[in-house]
Amino acid sequence: MEMHQIRYFLAVSEELNFTRAAERCNVAQPSLTRAIKLLEAELGGLLFHRERANTHLSELGRMVRPYLEKVHAETQEAKRHASEFTKLKKTTLKLGVMCTIAPNHLVDLVCGLQKRHPGIELELADASARQLEDRLVAGDLEIAVYCRPGTEPDERLHYLPLFREQFVIALPQNHRLAARNSVCPNDLNGERYLNRVACEFNGVAGPIWREHGFAGCETVYRSERDDWILAMIASGLGFGFMPASCANHPMVVARPMVDPEFWREVNLVTVRGRPHSPAVGALVREAMRAHWLGRPAIAADVAQERAAAELVTETA
Repeated sequence: MEMHQIRYFLAVSEELNFTRAAERCNVAQPSLTRAIKLLEAELGGLLFHRERANTHLSELGRMVRPYLEKVHAETQEAKRHASEFTKLKKTTLKLGVMCTIAPNHLVDLVCGLQKRHPGIELELADASARQLEDRLVAGDLEIAVYCRPGTEPDERLHYLPLFREQFVIALPQNHRLAARNSVCPNDLNGERYLNRVACEFNGVAGPIWREHGFAGCETVYRSERDDWILAMIASGLGFGFMPASCANHPMVVARPMVDPEFWREVNLVTVRGRPHSPAVGALVREAMRAHWLGRPAIAADVAQERAAAELVTETA
């Protein structure tokens, strides 16, 4: 059964005239008649009785008509949704965002997407970097923003760097280290530690700290939420290790970790070779247009520098 056969059948059932139905469908009458006969052969009986000027539905025709009307209506609805999707008139895009990225980092991206592509409904899913990567590869997400320090890039994935940010030691205002300009790992020996469970550097920073004189400290609190960690730091319970932009509590002092320094490079990540929806392309363009921590995306800067270098070469 083909869609044009259903369309021809419905036209005849409404017009009760093969000639008018053919004109309505913009097809030659013999073609319409042939399509109806093929449909009758498939369904196993006559769909119409043709008695000179009295064409009418058969019992079989009356029985199948509601079902074929439903098939036709649902097909038209599917086509409408597909058209809206491809033209970005109405489509949902699920963006995975690492849970340690502050919401204000995404404001420029979301506002730009809404301004230039109002038909895209952005659905944000926050999780740890490892969880986002698993969901991205599995196809549950089309695109994600995260980083995984200390791991090799996955060859299955494509990375567009957005921004780099230094990690700091977050301290209560009256802490003995708050007067320092920076903090080294061995300065933290014996201190009380508030563990960010979803930290990008979990399992990575500890061994590096120990290589630089860190002998250990007491973990007194763990949480997946940075705002709870900050509240505990502000109350004097201990110190935290977090990106500079996350240490934004008025009663918390942030000092850069040095010797060694720790930085995170956050990327916009997709799966290589996977066909993506037009909405993903729109989001990538907006991400390259947006500002991250007050600066253009790293990938956008690199592209501009490459273009400028090529221009200099061409004009030399």
